[in-house]
Amino acid sequence: MKKILKLFKLSSFFILILILLSRAYALETKHVDIWSDGTRMSGDIFFPLSFDINVPNPAIIMTHGWGGKRSDLNRYFVPKFVKAGFIVLTFDYRGWEDSDSRLVIIGDQPEINQNGEINVHAKAIREVVDPIDQTRDIFSALDFLCGEEGVDTERIGLWGTSYSGGHVIYVAAQDDRVAAIYSQVSYQGNGRNIRKNFYRQRAIEKARGVIDPIPQGIDIIPKLLGSPDLAKMLGYRPIDWAYKITVPTLIVDVEQEELFDRKKNGLSVYNIIKNNAVSKYHTFPGTHYDIYSQYFEASTNLAVQWFVKYLK
Repeated sequence: MKKILKLFKLSSFFILILILLSRAYALETKHVDIWSDGTRMSGDIFFPLSFDINVPNPAIIMTHGWGGKRSDLNRYFVPKFVKAGFIVLTFDYRGWEDSDSRLVIIGDQPEINQNGEINVHAKAIREVVDPIDQTRDIFSALDFLCGEEGVDTERIGLWGTSYSGGHVIYVAAQDDRVAAIYSQVSYQGNGRNIRKNFYRQRAIEKARGVIDPIPQGIDIIPKLLGSPDLAKMLGYRPIDWAYKITVPTLIVDVEQEELFDRKKNGLSVYNIIKNNAVSKYHTFPGTHYDIYSQYFEASTNLAVQWFVKYLK
């Protein structure tokens, strides 16, 4: 009987410890709606345990890559940044996951009534990779975050991965509210010239109505979720904006990057930024998707340390 009581006391003690630990690392979360050019985006804000609405707090906007979704960011990445004392905002681009869709009218536009309204049959635009729209969405998320009580608008960082690793460079170069940047395995628009002719042909076909104005399902890339809008990608080159970056920037690449030439993208952007801002370039062994598996902990810790150093 004494042994049973002893075991019961020990188990109760360990349960209490687990409860206290879980509370110590609890994430206070608030779901938010962010409006981007009239369309609702779905987002989440996470607050650290130490959050005090009366004290300005550093914050980070995390943006997902080509076919990513904020739920993955929330599950795997966000807790590490929140535990480090940051407010974190995540969201889904328009037309992705549970964000609303942009609409395109099917057929001729009906007459507009006296209230400026029309009833239309429309097509919902879903899972289109459009860098111009996506960067506009990041600007909108930044606007939203700056209106959140308790956020220090002079200590906001941008975190981007893969395709959005270029987005954060593009946005930060044009918005002085960004105080620090982390960009990993990023495509900066410096691709092979041979693709330009094909992209330009797609732009011609869109303009002439040969293909849908929003090309869903036309140029699917194997193993990647979403349809790229090649016409919109034609002139999208974050690398051309890198010279305007003046805030601390960490660029992380993998040495065996297989999706694009890292030396013409991440490394080239770093070589431009280092002339105007505190910056660092770091590589891990392995391929593009290894950054999310075997190098996940190491790369995420680098990001946390970077933001702690320059935002806190």
